[in-house]
Amino acid sequence: MSATPVDPTPTEPDVPSVTDRQVVRRDGTTSPFAPSKISVALSKAFLAVEGREASDSSRVHETVAELTRQVVASLTRHPDLGRVFHIEDIQDQAELALMRSGHHRVARAYVLYREEHTRARLERDQTTAAEHADSTVRVKGADGELRPLDTARLTRLVEESCEELDAVSPVSVLAELHRNLYDGITLSELEIALVMAARTFVETDPAYSYVSARLLLDKLRREALTFVAGRPDEAGQHEMADRYPAYFKAYVERAIQLELLDPALATFDLDRLGRALRPERDLGFQFLGLQTLYDRYFLHGDGLPGDPSGARFELPQAFFMRVAMGLSLREDDRERRAIEFYELLSSFDFMCSTPTLFNAGTTRPQLSSCFLTTVADDLDGIFTGIKNNALLSKYAGGLGNDWTPVRAMGARIKGTNGHSQGVVPFLKIANDTAVAVNQGGKRKGAACAYLETWHIDIEEFLDLRKNTGDDRRRTHDMNTANWIPDLFLQRVEADAQWTLFSPDEVPELHDLYGLAFAERYREYEAAADRGEIKVFRRVRAVELWRRMLTMLFETGHPWITFKDPCNLRSPQQHVGVVHSSNLCTEITLNTSAADGEDAEVAVCNLGSINLANHVGENGLDEEHLAQTIQAAVRALDNVIDVNFYTIPEARRSNRRHRPIGLGLMGFQEALFRMRIPIGSSAAVDFADTSMEVISYHALAASCDLASERGRYETFEGSLWSKGILPIDSVELLADARAGKLDLDRSSRLDWAGLRHRIQAEGMRNSNVMAIAPTATISNICGVGQSIEPLYRNLFVKSNMSGDFTVINPYLVHDLKARGLWDEVMVSDLKYFDGSVGPIDRVPADLKALYATAFEIDASWLVEAAARRQKWIDQAQSLNLYVAAPSGLKLDALYRLAWRRGLKTTYYLRSQSATHVEKSTLRGTDGKLNAVSPVLPVSAPAPEPQLVEGAYCSIDDPDCEACQ
Repeated sequence: MSATPVDPTPTEPDVPSVTDRQVVRRDGTTSPFAPSKISVALSKAFLAVEGREASDSSRVHETVAELTRQVVASLTRHPDLGRVFHIEDIQDQAELALMRSGHHRVARAYVLYREEHTRARLERDQTTAAEHADSTVRVKGADGELRPLDTARLTRLVEESCEELDAVSPVSVLAELHRNLYDGITLSELEIALVMAARTFVETDPAYSYVSARLLLDKLRREALTFVAGRPDEAGQHEMADRYPAYFKAYVERAIQLELLDPALATFDLDRLGRALRPERDLGFQFLGLQTLYDRYFLHGDGLPGDPSGARFELPQAFFMRVAMGLSLREDDRERRAIEFYELLSSFDFMCSTPTLFNAGTTRPQLSSCFLTTVADDLDGIFTGIKNNALLSKYAGGLGNDWTPVRAMGARIKGTNGHSQGVVPFLKIANDTAVAVNQGGKRKGAACAYLETWHIDIEEFLDLRKNTGDDRRRTHDMNTANWIPDLFLQRVEADAQWTLFSPDEVPELHDLYGLAFAERYREYEAAADRGEIKVFRRVRAVELWRRMLTMLFETGHPWITFKDPCNLRSPQQHVGVVHSSNLCTEITLNTSAADGEDAEVAVCNLGSINLANHVGENGLDEEHLAQTIQAAVRALDNVIDVNFYTIPEARRSNRRHRPIGLGLMGFQEALFRMRIPIGSSAAVDFADTSMEVISYHALAASCDLASERGRYETFEGSLWSKGILPIDSVELLADARAGKLDLDRSSRLDWAGLRHRIQAEGMRNSNVMAIAPTATISNICGVGQSIEPLYRNLFVKSNMSGDFTVINPYLVHDLKARGLWDEVMVSDLKYFDGSVGPIDRVPADLKALYATAFEIDASWLVEAAARRQKWIDQAQSLNLYVAAPSGLKLDALYRLAWRRGLKTTYYLRSQSATHVEKSTLRGTDGKLNAVSPVLPVSAPAPEPQLVEGAYCSIDDPDCEACQ
């Protein structure tokens, strides 16, 4: 920018009173706040772009005056800034004012001017700051001794952390670090300050997330090496190639000594496994992934002898090998399989579910992800169900409970000749149990209650998550879901009546589905008309449906799930009934409340393929995908045999049927790599073709295991044994609906050959596929969750490890390639809530490719899910995003899901009533969602998008589905 002065307005602009405000300069001195200086800076920006004529333009003078007023108004209204402003705060607001007013070229000139001077200051001040730190800053060690700051090591560490990363500056990170040092800083504080210094720049370039992770890794290395060695120890990343093997052996031995790991792990060839570790893969973590592992997954010494501080002593590659060893305990060639599973996990090609990662190889290896139960209709059965919930939740299991058998309010209790209070009071107890048993202190317990639509307590069930009414009849922490038969929606479409019953008077309805259910239901309606049923009520079906959708919108619950598709397409319908799904609506397994050996508590063992790792320049790499699936299915099958079961019903069910749930994550990243917008027919086609490949190889892998290890116990009579694969069971649903199933049935692989193989050789697993939410494991792998669309291109993600700035690296790469990535773009993204749609200078093709979840029509998500569902023997955790919900939109969306044959849906995601503008200041990691609104003075208040009610948070630290 030119330094040629422009004659500024001689008087202060017409702005709020600022006589008591002060400005902190970069050297720490203060001076009175003078709006006229803002006017001068803005005028220089216009001069740099428009030339000398800008100095004589009344238009420019008027614009500068108005922009100055906006800047001052924003500063004085911002609650976090108080009466003292930092010079950087003022300049940030000036950038925003230029951007909002549409002066993007001027804003860019202003930004570039700031960047140029910032770089010059950093380069000039780094040496001085480091020398100053050397002479004045001392670090307090664990022994309490003060020692001079080792600036040379810090410099080496930061430079090493930035190696082979483009667009990152060690100089900038070190300068930011030195701003936050003080004499007497503890070693722990210094380690945190290092990480925070790099995190400050994440929003400017995603590569800084890797820098932050590597700096955290240094802290972890120091903790782990010191703990295992029993003396202070540290190492740089380059040294770990030599040190990892010896560390690994010592780590296993120490963890067994502390009774944290199964002593059987010591019988492995630890030297061979140590040599197989790949230290370079430590560098593949983004900060969110490594911090999550550090906080919640790695073994630590908290409360153990010699380490009350809770030091983590499990390094990342040791962690993956520990899990792999835990999965290989029953293998014949344990070392070979452990290395195979280690390669699978450490490469992020596949990741086991959270319970498996938590507990594999430990003394209590509860590795299963979710459990489904049916609650019996008597006090003993009800409280046995609640007790089982507690036992299953203790070791990180998610719960799905079928409460339909419990008699309704007003039903007769034979033993006391009284009347029942219905299912709701017991749901309250189940809710409080889930809160009390918090999964071993690692995350909040979670359960989902399911109720069929004909249960007479259904209307009270719909109200369970409301914040008004009798709190004794509310479950604020437990998820709920509707279990809806086809007949109900057929009545909705016909605008017919619907009859509600108490299950003790219509016991057969619980176990019937499809045409048999419809026939028996009509018989019970006729019996009610004849006076043979005492507790029933008639409602208009469409009014009950509307109320379901209203409560889904207002409270986020109950979710919409469909009974008949789950049962008609179940491979195991010959030995039971699917009465509910699980906590996250992707598991569809049989349950039973019967006593003794007939009781079925369904268990599923989950893991997910990282689809993004299996897409190359030519699209889907089917050979790589097939290899990944072969190893993944074997690992998941092993879970069943090594698993620690907390109740006998779960052990018996799991070993009889051996269900697993192979899913996927990184679907959105796969689309980015192929340049396919998620809201398009091409994305729907890719959902179809990619799931077909996964389905084919997953079924083939289970068939291979059956040849090697034997079929699962209840194979005979299953759909598998009849040559009916998931793609074939679609026709069973279509037949039950009299052909009314609007779904593409095309395929391209050799399914005839696979059918023949499965009939001849069998299946190792009764169920093989289910697409889970993958919220935490996708964070570990650094990809998007499950089949989710992009939430935002820039936002703050919240989980139990804190708040993390997340920025879309694919977008940043494309914007850099077109010369569009700068601080103005960062500010634009913040101002427009991570959307590129409203940013004029972003090309149309990038707007389409990087459209966010609320910018696409949710029907695209339903269509893609329907094409996947034809290949899946279980279901999908399908979230639906609607920017501005209405009754008509929700009705059309959920009827479309039913007509396309989906088995379940999950959360309805809606945007909040108003959009809070994100802070524009650097270093806002963890703060972007917390600042108060700061709107441009000239901008109208945004229209509320939701008139009333709640909406589902995308990342809720208390929600298991978000973890």
